[in-house]
Amino acid sequence: MRIVIQRVSEADVTISGTVKGSIGKGLLILLGIEHEDTREDADWLIQKVDQIRVFTDEEGKMNYSVHEVNGSFLVISQFTLHASTKKGNRPSYIRAARPEQAVPLYDYFLNKLREVSGLKVETGEFGADMKVRLINDGPVTIMMDSKNRE
Repeated sequence: MRIVIQRVSEADVTISGTVKGSIGKGLLILLGIEHEDTREDADWLIQKVDQIRVFTDEEGKMNYSVHEVNGSFLVISQFTLHASTKKGNRPSYIRAARPEQAVPLYDYFLNKLREVSGLKVETGEFGADMKVRLINDGPVTIMMDSKNRE
């Protein structure tokens, strides 16, 4: 399971001209699920994003988590995070999980993040054509892969 975390001052996702999810200060999470991922991968990433200290304190150091700044999460499904560009010019998404596996794991990730964090968790819609707008604060952008825990 791969994620891209972006520290934002605001972000929203629009589907067919309607805003589906919107946050102020917080973390935008792009979530890619591959066919080998399990709930254990989701749990590990949730623990990391819930506690990651990427918000600045009074001295300008990244010492605060999303909790200490009263932030929120916006989670967007993003199968293209598992694109392979090794051959040719057209990316292959063979490693991305099929919807019948990915949707339950995506839902699990959302529900567990809400439970663990106790914070507002907004979403897009799995498989939809989404327009994501954000103001990356910093900019701060961090990638994590549950298969690279060491």
